[in-house]
Amino acid sequence: MSQVAFHTLGCKVNHYETEAIWQLFKAQGYERVDFESTADVYVINTCTVTNTGDKKSRQVIRRAVRKNPDAVICVTGCYAQTSPAEIMAIPGVDIVVGTQDRVKMLGYIEQFKQERQPINGVGNIMKNRVYEELDVPAFTDRTRASLKIQEGCNNFCTFCIIPWARGLMRSRDPKEVIRQAQQLVDAGYKEIVLTGIHTGGYGQDMKDYNLAMLLSDMEAQVKGLKRIRISSIEASQLTDEVIEVINKSKLIVRHMHIPLQSGSDTVLKRMRRKYTMAEYAERLVKLKKALPGLAVTSDVIVGFPGETEEEFMETYNFIKDHKFSELHVFPYSKRTGTPAARMEDQIDENIKNERVHRLISLSDQLAKEYASRFENEVLEVIPEEKYKEDPSSGLYEGYTDNYLKVVFPATEDMVGKLVKVKITKSGYPYNEGQFVRVIDDIEEIQQEAI
Repeated sequence: MSQVAFHTLGCKVNHYETEAIWQLFKAQGYERVDFESTADVYVINTCTVTNTGDKKSRQVIRRAVRKNPDAVICVTGCYAQTSPAEIMAIPGVDIVVGTQDRVKMLGYIEQFKQERQPINGVGNIMKNRVYEELDVPAFTDRTRASLKIQEGCNNFCTFCIIPWARGLMRSRDPKEVIRQAQQLVDAGYKEIVLTGIHTGGYGQDMKDYNLAMLLSDMEAQVKGLKRIRISSIEASQLTDEVIEVINKSKLIVRHMHIPLQSGSDTVLKRMRRKYTMAEYAERLVKLKKALPGLAVTSDVIVGFPGETEEEFMETYNFIKDHKFSELHVFPYSKRTGTPAARMEDQIDENIKNERVHRLISLSDQLAKEYASRFENEVLEVIPEEKYKEDPSSGLYEGYTDNYLKVVFPATEDMVGKLVKVKITKSGYPYNEGQFVRVIDDIEEIQQEAI
């Protein structure tokens, strides 16, 4: 039996696609082994969002070549899509496939075994207008299932290379989304995280279907689903129609990740982001009305070219005023090939770092404040795994619907189920909880009958 090993760099979408590629290998009778062991085929799924992503991807490729010089080395993903020649130049790389045509990978492997000639299977992603179906009936290591619903992005923000790596916006057929969601629930997943490159843009390329309709259809048609989470959504995509669906929904969780990038209109303009702070704030207020207790998390880039102390403080104060519950803060890093990398007024690294630290400490403070609102409340948690910091303690960790991480006493058979937990001590990054009970399906049916 041939053995395959995977290494995934980068985002949730890449992790999802690695699972999809594994399904293709599995169907051909391959056995999956750890990346650190000796395998016949190594698949490296690369990231190119930053220059560091490229560098890390190259390091991992070289590591695979050293592990087993006789193995077939396949490189796929975003870095493979944007720089196939750079990857083909690495000694030992046999096959390069980008962010499409992954289904051809196994054919390329057979071809390579016969001809022993490196294969570059990367095509022009910008010509692609159709969503590539890749099935993931189950995940190797997660209790929350990701479900990819779209590919690509039409935004071309000045700091971002991703449209060149992923192509333009293409939505997955809603019937396929529903079918796969049902398959995941049948495999035991209670929560589905809708994911994509520009997830909230779902349906923009369709005539008479959109994200709001998909959310309603999932709720109506997927039997046994308990939670729907949207991995990320732009403020402009939180239309009145989407907010209305969220308001009525019993499954959409009280947590939204809404990328901000900057809280200053002048910086947003240089970033070519398509909203103003007034528009963003207006959507936020409307959304919080529909979902009381909502956790809003966000991404922020600090030290974008030309960012003044005043512009930074606009961002800082906006975040403080609107009480975000947690931030992912990134110092701006030049991405070769993007307009922002060529801009004048690049910010000094020391200033960037100092601003990053200020925002991170604000984020920590806001996260603690948000969590404290739920002390002594009973919330629903899906236990995911043993408490990482002390696996022998009998404690497990999992997330509430509003994305609080809770540590509480549980047992292995509760993993992946919905349980009620009382928050006894709020904190960040962890809250402490006390197990109340498991919610079973019979009780849910009775509730619905009432």
